[in-house]
Formats: sequence, structure tokens, C-alpha cells
Amino acid sequence: MEPMQSSKMPIAVVVIAIIVAVVAIGVAVFFLVRHLRRQHVAKVLEQREDDQVHYAFIINPSKPQANERRRQIKSFCESKGIKQIEFIDTQLDKDGRACALEALGHGADVVVAVGGDGTVRTVASAMSGSGHAMGILPIGTGNLFARNLNIPVDDFEAALTIATSHGSRKVDVGRLSLLDDPNEDHPHAFMIIGGVGFDAQMIEETDPQLKKNISWLAYFVSGAKNLFTPKFKADVTVTDAHGNTHTVDGLVFRTFMAGNCGEIPVFSLMPSASYDDGLLDFEIIDTTGGLLGWANLFNDVVHQTITKKPQQSPLSTNSTIEQMQGVSAEIKLEESALAEVDGDMLGRTRHILITVDRQSLTVRAPESDPAKASAAAPASAAATASGTASVSTAAPVIVTVPASAPQSESGSAPKSPSVRASAPATAPATAPGNSNLNQSR
Repeated sequence: MEPMQSSKMPIAVVVIAIIVAVVAIGVAVFFLVRHLRRQHVAKVLEQREDDQVHYAFIINPSKPQANERRRQIKSFCESKGIKQIEFIDTQLDKDGRACALEALGHGADVVVAVGGDGTVRTVASAMSGSGHAMGILPIGTGNLFARNLNIPVDDFEAALTIATSHGSRKVDVGRLSLLDDPNEDHPHAFMIIGGVGFDAQMIEETDPQLKKNISWLAYFVSGAKNLFTPKFKADVTVTDAHGNTHTVDGLVFRTFMAGNCGEIPVFSLMPSASYDDGLLDFEIIDTTGGLLGWANLFNDVVHQTITKKPQQSPLSTNSTIEQMQGVSAEIKLEESALAEVDGDMLGRTRHILITVDRQSLTVRAPESDPAKASAAAPASAAATASGTASVSTAAPVIVTVPASAPQSESGSAPKSPSVRASAPATAPATAPGNSNLNQSR
């Protein structure tokens, strides 16, 4: 008698089927939200008043639609009676920051970035603290900052109307400095996420042509190639919103990210991140157990996307997502690693300082979503250890670090990293947790 064949489907097939189903639901929700946002923006545009001032449009000429958009801008401004306009093209040796500084030198009142996230962040680097407004006309592949601000990414005339009319928001600007680079002359601005480790490796190896064809999905292809690259080890010090420093020595991770915005298409990487609270959301990610760990990590991201809370799935076993808020972070790596800001590579480094400039940038944008505005809490008053950033008074923030060192690929836990915390006698409360930092306080 032949043995009965097992009717169980391979675990891998089940996992893939679940992931495909979740992605399909996520895409459906994404398009529904986009439709609702379009309706909201249409109502907002009816109430905005044109602003007849001097505009400088910083254009990335490498974008396929750059020439057509330039023509549209000229035609639009003529129809609105806007006569003071100029165009400045970015070049290989002249980024958006240099172009924006040139525009300000010409007397521009509003400087408009026409391009993707890279153009936006470099223009923002110069506009931050200038006292002048910045506009955004998204023509990139990701346009993540524009999406987070509800600036239309698929209606150029609507975005142009927003950029040339009254109505702005004050937003934070993240800064990432490579402290071991002798040629560094200014910190690199980021509007979405800056990081070191896996995320930078993934971006570095993304095929540019594939990115043009399938947009941000190209990052997943590159990410799959780097699932089993070596982890990173560093001493990490975070300064929270109350001015307390928290240090973990010998922290092992796959990626360390600092977020000014946490929303990407379909998913939420940092649900608590807010671009105007004077805080950055720091996220430390690690996995163990091969593909199982990465599957668990995907489940964690889906869980926090659905719940809108910075917490892992209760079913997670082989992945960790540690999240904390603060005004600065210093990272001293054991070995050099790639760093990136908003998808732009900065090269390899062993010593990074990340800070935030609170509400230093004025951006022409639709008014905030009322639901989001009512739910957002103001940040707490504090400054970084060097006094370069400060935030307003607010409720306590989340400060957590791993309870122990992440497990090795084999599943065995190595020696725990040492943890130090510097806090006043009456340290501010933190979110519930069993982290070593909370225990040491």
C-alpha cells in the first residue's frame, strides 16, 4: 500500500499567497485614499488666492517631461498674469541647493522645486531658515514628500496652482552629517528619511531604468538581492525631546533610519512621524532566521500600517522594529556603511550625526487634513546636546531600545550591548516597554 501523500501546501507558497493578498488590499486602499484626496484638493483650490510675486523654478532637466512642464509653467503664469518668473536648471555640478541660493540672490520671493524627491530635498536645504516660501511641482518617480503634504502628484496644474497661490505650512527639515568626511561643507537635508545600512544598500543597487519603468517598486527588487548581507554594529546615542541622552553600545542592526515623514505608497514605515512636530522618528530594524525573519518584518509593517501605531505584530518572532523619537542621533559604526538621504547616496561612513531644524521651512501646500491636525500632539521643549535644534513643549515621547542584542542568524542571542542613559532625577515618562533604557532610568 502506497503511503498517503501529504496534502499540506508548502509553507513558502502560503506565505507568498498571504503577502500577495495583503499587497492587493493595500493597493486598493491606496487608490481609494488617493481619490478622496483629489476631492479634498479640488475644494481647497477653489479657496486659494493667486500670489503675484517673483517666482524661480528650479528644474531637473534629466526628467523626461521637464521640457513639457517648463512650457506648461510659462503658459500657466501668462494666464494668471504672473510676470516675474525665471528658470534655473540643475546640473551635475550644480544641485538644487546651489540653484536655490542663486535664485534667492536674484531676489526670488518663492522658489519652486520642479523634480523628484532629490530636487525637493536639495532646494529645501537652501530654503530652510531663509524666510521665503518654497513650492513643489512633483515630476519624479516617488514624490514621497509631496504625497505626505497632499500636493497632487498626478495633476500638474493643480500642483502649480498651489505653488503660486497663498497657503503654506511650516515643516521640519532633517539634517544628516558625515562627521568623518573632511570634504563635508554642510549637513545633508532630508524631508522624508535618512538612513544607514540595508536601506542605503537597497537604494544603491536599484536599477535606474527599472525605477523609471516601475517607479518605487524597483526598490523591492534591489532589496531582495540584499536580504542576507552582513549586519551592522554601532554605538548609538539618541537625544530625546526633553534633552536626555540615551546610549546603546554595540547595537547590532540591519538598518537605522531617521524619519521626518513615515508614509510611503501603500505602507506606513513610521506611523508616529510628523513633519512639523520638531522631532525625528528613529527606527532600528533587525531580522533573524533567514526568510522567516523577513516575512515577519513584512507582517510588522503591514500591522502598523493598519493600526497606525508604532508597534510590532503580536505574532512576530524573528524580527524587531524598535522606534523612538528625539531631536538628534549620533551613530559610530564599527565598519563603514553606505548612508542615504531621501534616496540620494552619500557614500560610505563610520560616523553620522542626525539633527532636525524645527519648522524651519515654509512650503506652499494644501491645508492639513483636519483629522490629522486634531490628532497631532505638539512636541516637547528641548534642544540637542549641542543646542542646534529645539522643539516646543508637549506630551512625553516614545523612547525605546532593544531589550537585548538582536539574535544571530542561527537564532542564538549574543552578549547584550551595554546601555547608558543620562536623565534628570525626575526623568519624563516614556511609553510602556521593557527596554534596557527604560529599566536603566
